[in-house]
Amino acid sequence: MTFEPTLDFARQLDAQDPLRDFRNRFYIPPAPHGGDSIYLCGNSLGLQPRTARAAAEQEFTAWEQMAVEGHFNGDSPWMHYHETLADATARVVGARPLEVVVMNTLTVNLHLLLISFYRPTATRYKVLMEGGAFPSDQYALESQVKLHGFSPDEAIVELQPREGEYTLRTEDIEAKIRELGDSLATVIMGGINYYTGQVYDMAAITRAGHAVGATVGFDLAHAAGNIPLHLHDWDVDYACWCTYKYLNSGPGGTSGVFVHERFAYQPDLLRLAGWWGHDASERFKMRKGFRPMAGAAGWQLSNGQILPMAVHRAALDIVEAAGGMEALRRKSELLTGYLEFLIQRLELPASVLEIITPADPAARGCQLSLLVHQNGRRVFDELSEAGVVADWREPNVIRLAPVPLYNSFQDVYRAAELLTKAFLVKADDLKN
Repeated sequence: MTFEPTLDFARQLDAQDPLRDFRNRFYIPPAPHGGDSIYLCGNSLGLQPRTARAAAEQEFTAWEQMAVEGHFNGDSPWMHYHETLADATARVVGARPLEVVVMNTLTVNLHLLLISFYRPTATRYKVLMEGGAFPSDQYALESQVKLHGFSPDEAIVELQPREGEYTLRTEDIEAKIRELGDSLATVIMGGINYYTGQVYDMAAITRAGHAVGATVGFDLAHAAGNIPLHLHDWDVDYACWCTYKYLNSGPGGTSGVFVHERFAYQPDLLRLAGWWGHDASERFKMRKGFRPMAGAAGWQLSNGQILPMAVHRAALDIVEAAGGMEALRRKSELLTGYLEFLIQRLELPASVLEIITPADPAARGCQLSLLVHQNGRRVFDELSEAGVVADWREPNVIRLAPVPLYNSFQDVYRAAELLTKAFLVKADDLKN
C-alpha cells in the first residue's frame, strides 16, 4: 500500500478497516487535557475489555451464591474452568489443546518449565539466550543454573548483535548454536525482544537447537496475541507467556504454558508437582504418588485462578470474534507500517533518532522502538503531556505499540504529529 501523510488518508484507512468497531469493546483512558488518550502501550499493559468486569462479576456471584459448590455446579464449574480456555489459547499460539494450559504467572511458569527442560550434565550445561533479555528471564536463568551447581558466567551464553547493529541475525544465532554444540543444554529466548521489538525466527532457532541435541523454548510475553505463532508445527519444546499485554487480561493476569505433545505421555519427565496436575480421575482420592495429567495440564500446581481466568476468557472471546491472529496481523502490519512511514518523514539524522525495530514487517510485531540520542526523556515527557501513552526504557528508547484491536490509523497519525512537535519540527512539515 502507498501511504499518504494526511489526516484524510488516516480517516480513509479507518473507514475501510474491518476491525474498526472493536475499539468500542475497550475502555480508552482519558488524556490529561480531555478526550481520549492515544494509547500506544499495549506492549506493557493491554486495555480493559468492557466485558471484563461482567465476566469477573459472574464468578463473584457464583462464589456468593454457591461458595464451595461453585467448583462443581453453575455455568462454568471452577473444577474444570481452565479447560474452557484451552481451545482459544491453542489457536492464539498455534498449538493443540492438549499442549496448552492457563495457570500461574509468567516467571513462575518459566521456572516450572526449566525444571523439566533444563537438565544439565557435567558436559552439556550451557544455556543460550539473547543479550539484554527482559530481567525476569535473566534472573530466572541465573537461579536455575545455580540450582544445578553451575556459575551463571560460565553456563549462560548471551547473544549480541554485530557491531553497529541493534538486532540479531538469524544466521548468527544458528552459528552460535552450532559452535556450542553438545555443550548446549537449552535455548531460551524471547519470541519478540521486548526492547527492540525484533521477532526471532523461532522455527529456524528450534531446528538449529534440536540439531545439536538441545531443548528449545521461548518466552512469548511480547509475542502471544501480537503475531501468529505455530508452536506445534515449529516443533518448539516449551513456551510460556503472560496475558496482560496484547491479550488484554488485566494487570498481573494469569499466564499460559505450551509443552509439545511429544512430552504429553511421559509421566516420568521430571517436574515440580502439585495436586492440580495430578490425574483428575484420582485427584480427590488424596493418595501419595504423583501421576501427572497428560499434556501441559500435567504441569499445573494448584487450583485455577478463577477471577483472572474469567477476565482472560472475556479477552480471548474478543480475539476470536475479531477473526483470530491472522486478522489481527493484517491490520497490525498496516498500522505499524503507517507509523513507521510518518516517523521517517521527519527526516531526522541518525544522530538524533533511529528506529531500531526491523524494517521488515515479518521481523516485527506491533512495536516500534525509537532510539532517541538527544533529549529522549524530554521528548517522551512531551508526548505524555499531550496525551500519548507510550513506554520509556532506559537509557534512551521510546516504545510505541499500535495495537490492532483498539488503535486506529488516526491514533497513529496524531501520535506522529505530536512526535513532530516534540522534536521541534513544524507540524506542517509532516504534511508536505
